[in-house]
Amino acid sequence: MSEVGQRERVTQDRVVQLFINDLDYRYLGNLHDLNNKNIREQDLKAWLKKRGISDVLIQKAFRQLDIASALGEGRKLYYANKDVYELLRYGVKDKEGQGEQKQTVWLIDWQNPEANDFAIAEEVSVQGEYKKRPDVVLYVNGIALGVIELKRSTVGLTEGIRQNLDNQKKDFIRDFFTTMQLVMAGNDTQGLRYGTIETAEKYYLEWKEELENPYSNKLDFHLSRICNKERFLQLVHDFIVYDAGIKKTCRHNQFFGIEAAKQRIENREGGIIWHTQGSGKSLTMVWLAKWIRENVPDSRV
Repeated sequence: MSEVGQRERVTQDRVVQLFINDLDYRYLGNLHDLNNKNIREQDLKAWLKKRGISDVLIQKAFRQLDIASALGEGRKLYYANKDVYELLRYGVKDKEGQGEQKQTVWLIDWQNPEANDFAIAEEVSVQGEYKKRPDVVLYVNGIALGVIELKRSTVGLTEGIRQNLDNQKKDFIRDFFTTMQLVMAGNDTQGLRYGTIETAEKYYLEWKEELENPYSNKLDFHLSRICNKERFLQLVHDFIVYDAGIKKTCRHNQFFGIEAAKQRIENREGGIIWHTQGSGKSLTMVWLAKWIRENVPDSRV
C-alpha cells in the first residue's frame, strides 16, 4: 500500500471507530469481497420481526420497497428515490389478506431513534455497470441511508464529492442510491460536506454549530453532529424536500432557525426568522409549515 493509501486508511479507521464508540453504530465489517445491495434483506426482516410484524406483512413491505426502488425502463433516480422516501417517512400501507384492514408497517421508528438498528460498513463493493466501492455506508434497519467518501488532508474533498456524483451515473452504481438520503464527502482539514442524491458539487453544504470541538479535527466534529442517531433521523424526516426534479436538504441556518421557531410556536409566541438574500427563505417556510401542519392541532398556514 502506498503512503497516500496508508494516510487515507488511517482516517477511515478512525472514522469507523468514531461511529462505533462515540455514536454507537453496529459494525458490519469490511465488505469489499461481497456484492452488496442498498437493502440488507436479512437485517431489515430481523428488525421488523422483532417489532412484531407478521411474515405476510413483512413480505408485502419488501415487495413495495422493491418496486419503489426499481430503476428499469429508463426511470430516473430522482423518482425512485422519492418513492422510497415516501415509504420510509410515511410507512408501508398494506393488509394481510382480503377483507382485512390496512396496516402501516414502519421501516424506521422515527419517534425513538435508539429503537432502530444503526450500522456502519466500510469498503462496500457494489456491482453496477462497473464495480465501485464507497468508503463508508450508513445503514438504518438494513437500509442504506448515508454514504461517505473520505480523502486525505492534502487532497481537496471536492474529489470525494465528484466520486459520489460519478457513482450515481448509469455507468456505475446508480441503483445503490435509490435509498440514499445523505451523500457526504470529507477530509480532516476541511471537515465534511453533505448533500443528497444528484446534488451538484457547488451546492454541497458545510455544517456549522457554535460548540467547542472536542475532537482533533473538523471531520470528526461534523460527523458527530450530523450522524448521531437523533440528528440523522431528524434531518431525514423533517428536512428533505423533492422540488421540481431536485432533491434538497437543509443548511445549518435553516435547521436551527426552524428548531427555534418550533419552541416559540409550542409556547404560543410569535417571532421573526431573519435571513440574508439567497439563504433559503422559501424552503425554511416549507419545512416549518409542514411541521406545523403535522404537529399543531387545528393549525392553519
